[in-house]
Amino acid sequence: MKKTLYILLLLVTFQGFAQKTLDQLLQQYNTHSVPYISVEGLRALQVNEEIILLDTREASEFSVSNIEGSQCVGFNNFSAEEISEAIEDKDTPIVVYCSLGIRSEQVGEKLQKAGFTNVKNLYGGIFEWKNKGYPILDSKKIETDTVHTFSKLWSKWLLKGIPMYE
Repeated sequence: MKKTLYILLLLVTFQGFAQKTLDQLLQQYNTHSVPYISVEGLRALQVNEEIILLDTREASEFSVSNIEGSQCVGFNNFSAEEISEAIEDKDTPIVVYCSLGIRSEQVGEKLQKAGFTNVKNLYGGIFEWKNKGYPILDSKKIETDTVHTFSKLWSKWLLKGIPMYE
């Protein structure tokens, strides 16, 4: 009986340390104020429509790997005003992404507050894009397997590709 109780106690204790799913991680950090778009949904938009794709990671991350056609707008110094000056039509389809979709939600919220009505957040970010087998490019526009993962901790979410962090 003591052995059974001990095992149950261990299981309950270690359950809190188990790796979260991507859904759980995004549930923890995001408010879902910016609707998600799947990587498959983004790919379909890229093929069939004209969209604005904004990478909300920092320039050092963007230079290692990015999604083709994206523009680096950064996170720390992001300016919704600059985007408003560059994009006059507030109904323009915009997709924001980052490593996993956490920082990009915050940038998406700023775009919404600036009046943009068609903003989506890439679910799982560039990690999910790469995990699903879609191509990423380096700073020379050459396909790469290396993905800047922001930190060693976040690199566990990159299942395919080569993680790189500073």
